[in-house]
Amino acid sequence: MLKYFSADWIFPVSSPPMKNGVVAVNPEGEIEEVLTRKEAENLNLDIIKYKGAIVPGFINTHCHLELSHILDQIPEQTGLVEFVQHIIKSRQGDIAEIKAAMYAADQEMFENGIVAVGDISNQISSKEVKEKSKIHYHTFVEAMGFNPERAGAIMDNVKGIKEDFKPLPVSIVPHAPYSVSPALFELIREEAEKDNSLISVHNQETDNENAFFENKTGGFLDLYQFLGLDITFFEPTHKTSLQSWLPYIKEQKTLLVHNTVSNKADITFAKANNPNLYWCLCPQANLYIENTLPDVNLLIDEKVKITLGTDSLASNHQLNILSEMFTLQKYKQVPFEKLLSWATINGAEFLELDQQIGTIEVGKKPGLNLIRLSANFTIESDKVQRLI
Repeated sequence: MLKYFSADWIFPVSSPPMKNGVVAVNPEGEIEEVLTRKEAENLNLDIIKYKGAIVPGFINTHCHLELSHILDQIPEQTGLVEFVQHIIKSRQGDIAEIKAAMYAADQEMFENGIVAVGDISNQISSKEVKEKSKIHYHTFVEAMGFNPERAGAIMDNVKGIKEDFKPLPVSIVPHAPYSVSPALFELIREEAEKDNSLISVHNQETDNENAFFENKTGGFLDLYQFLGLDITFFEPTHKTSLQSWLPYIKEQKTLLVHNTVSNKADITFAKANNPNLYWCLCPQANLYIENTLPDVNLLIDEKVKITLGTDSLASNHQLNILSEMFTLQKYKQVPFEKLLSWATINGAEFLELDQQIGTIEVGKKPGLNLIRLSANFTIESDKVQRLI
């Protein structure tokens, strides 16, 4: 038996918004019909009507489920270098508490209308949660190691974790430019080419990252000292971080995460070197860690594909994509419909799920969320009511 949902507005994303439209959904959650108000009136349907706007389920392209137990433990606005040190000190803990925190985070995302997640993992601990979840997860197993001599051993280790995650969707990815050697980048790319798999990488989160590559200065020297790493072998590239590492990836489909200090020259270089890039914004994490935001208007002007992420509960107070949209609308005045495409179809395209989710179209199972909008399409609240 079909259920018919209507609201002040329906935003299919794949087509213009429909005032008082109606969506018909079967018991499996599949969209059977998308009707205009007039079409629905002629059919004398039993319609469930809501105040607000119905939108597709959200896609969170960047999360760290493993770090959920660190909620409210790290001070805000310390800067990335100190934040990373806090993570290293805090990520271990009671196994039962860590697992309970992951289950709670997964449930929080589900209740906030998230239907798919690109999740960063450094170990196998989140597999059980993902297997039981109602959310689709693609796991990105991070490879880390700045010493090129250890690249082979590191790759062997993460390949083992990748195998352990199967049959769940999984791929091996670099953590960040400052933690992955050129040799390890090459091995990651070879693995991605072999499997035709997705890559995700933390990119240009802080000015310190560019300073390190350009002239071997900045706060990352303190981080390597904290880690006890000898980096005398490293020679600065005299280029920004992005322009230094991106050529190692070649043209693999890649998600650039954060992009807090990416400039026009970086974006121009990126577009010229890889046509398969997506740019993930995690605004609340940016504010939490560095108290700054990327140049969102520049990214819009450059017409790059943008997605949204929450990052982890170590750097965010909640896992809520609508809240990320709310933040971008507040600080950057991004139009709602643009934000919605970033939160839905763009993320679905990157995760290669756009045939199933991301838009309200017949034959898809995107999930339906009810949100509150003003008359001029301003987000009034970051509260989500999940309808299916």
